[in-house]
Amino acid sequence: MTTKIFVNLPVQSLERSVAFYTQLGYTFNQKFTDENATCMVVSDDIYVMLLVKPFFQTFIDKPIADTHKSVSAIISINAEDRAAVDVLVDKAVAAGAKSPEAKDYGFMYQRGYEDPDGHQWEVFYMDENADPNAIQAG
Repeated sequence: MTTKIFVNLPVQSLERSVAFYTQLGYTFNQKFTDENATCMVVSDDIYVMLLVKPFFQTFIDKPIADTHKSVSAIISINAEDRAAVDVLVDKAVAAGAKSPEAKDYGFMYQRGYEDPDGHQWEVFYMDENADPNAIQAG
């Protein structure tokens, strides 16, 4: 069985979020798109459901976190190499995202960005062979 992951994120404006993520190169599955939500395709097995806040609230009993004031999660995705990390995060910054300094750990390079709704994304490349503590598959 193939496991697929669907991350659900509350957004203030679906139109603004779609415009932002389109600039990063993501596409959307129109079968799962209406005025309340859209399905952003990250890969064949990873999707991000962008849900307008009133619709998102129908799925939960707690208040929606204010991600401009606190972090509720970090969504991490890997890239094929260090250059791909920079390309994606540079696109996010050009589209209006905030981004902290890059972090280079030798075996892992990462950069992050905060989307228009305050959600924290981390893009990283990890060379498992470069880390002396990496577990080698046998």
